[in-house]
Amino acid sequence: MCELYSKQETLALRRRHIGPSCKVFFAADPIKIVRAQRQYMFDEKGDQYLDCINNVAHVGHCHPEVVKAAQKQMELLNTNSRFLHDNIVEYAKRLSATLPDRLSVCYFTNSGSEANDLALRLARQFRGHQDVITLDHAYHGHLSSLIEISPYKFQKGKDVKKEFVHVAPAPDTYRGKYREDHEDPASAYADEVKKIIDEAHNSGRKIAAFIAESMQSCGGQIIPPAGYFQKVAEYVRGAGGVFIADEVQVGFGRVGKHFWSFQMFGEDFVPDIVTMGKPMGNGHPMACVVTTEEIAEAFSASGMEYFNTYGGNPVSSAVGLAVLDVIKNEDLQGNATRVGNYLTELLNKQKTKHTLIGDIRGVGLFIGIDLVKDHQQRTPATAEAQHVIYKMKEKRVLLSADGPHRNVLKIKPPMCFTEEDAKFMVEQLDGILTGLEEAIGTETDSVISKNTPCKTKMPKEAQSELLRDSSLDPRENPSRKRNGLCTDSLLSKRFRT
Repeated sequence: MCELYSKQETLALRRRHIGPSCKVFFAADPIKIVRAQRQYMFDEKGDQYLDCINNVAHVGHCHPEVVKAAQKQMELLNTNSRFLHDNIVEYAKRLSATLPDRLSVCYFTNSGSEANDLALRLARQFRGHQDVITLDHAYHGHLSSLIEISPYKFQKGKDVKKEFVHVAPAPDTYRGKYREDHEDPASAYADEVKKIIDEAHNSGRKIAAFIAESMQSCGGQIIPPAGYFQKVAEYVRGAGGVFIADEVQVGFGRVGKHFWSFQMFGEDFVPDIVTMGKPMGNGHPMACVVTTEEIAEAFSASGMEYFNTYGGNPVSSAVGLAVLDVIKNEDLQGNATRVGNYLTELLNKQKTKHTLIGDIRGVGLFIGIDLVKDHQQRTPATAEAQHVIYKMKEKRVLLSADGPHRNVLKIKPPMCFTEEDAKFMVEQLDGILTGLEEAIGTETDSVISKNTPCKTKMPKEAQSELLRDSSLDPRENPSRKRNGLCTDSLLSKRFRT
């Protein structure tokens, strides 16, 4: 495989020329990936890794049909989106056909961040309101307008929540305010939004939008309880606002039975604005905002032209059309359902075996494994999660950990993921959890309590990852020894592979 530089030279050049806040996966021991195909990635030595992270390569890395579509159109024309061209309207027609009828007007952008920023502009123009309700632990993009409404980011730094931003509790029935034993968690969480609206109105403020991922990804693979979105939409629209569904990470059939994740919650729930991105171009930078004619007309009435030079350009549109074709022709929604159900079944069996697993949640090929140190208290097992993802990497399986405590293992692989892949991944996870639990002396009814003496040693790489990650608040660093974990020494020899 042709390389310009050795791995060490690449690292050195990255440190010199790439901004230090631009992180890489496995920062303490990064992988240099030189090629990929379908659900597999290969490093400079030719070692194969099973990709369980990459929801960007939605239909599979370097899918030949997508590559061919891009190459064919690029050889013919790629130009400013202001020129009339059939690709953009054909793609808009095909994309709109996957959505409820009232969602029919498209604005094309180049990234999910651009899409969410534009969605906020649409919402604020609609009735001239300004305020935005967001969910705790949410992440909606890297632009300044989105960092302001992304508690996943702004609560971890020095940013102060803006007056026009209101944060509602994440509808998490495992770890949140209202849990699975509550008689009606959907109404309880929705009433928190109603309370925010009432308080805003009492202060003379007006709600422009409620924005939420249809399933929270960075927030810890959270699936809202049934009925929650319907009630929230009722309250928000009653206040003159709109409902924005962020499908940037979870759209395009990832849940299996539905093309869009918001459709899981019933036909009586239709957002006013839907944003999409990552999987849309299978790695090619393209994204979109889809809304109603009424909202689009209000946006146009402002008199300000919306112009995006490359949004919906001929090549991007050709790529998007190819992705839609592959999803349909290869029955990737059906695959997400079949493989997702099989993987969830395997993981639930692991849950009965491993006391570190507190919860398995997910739909289709969007699954989270919530690791805990104590089942009753549901204490996040943050350091253990870091240990697991580094050991899985050694087993040539790529996972990541996220959530407010970084203790949730995220599984969102390319949609061509197979049952054999699922079985292999779970077998590796089983072995790593078994060894980890033996080392920390877990018992059947409790993993590790606050006062349990430290019995295991954290891997150096995972320790470095925790200490250098700026997304963790050092005042609440769950890796500290007060939680019963060693973070200052090497992993015991029994774990070395």
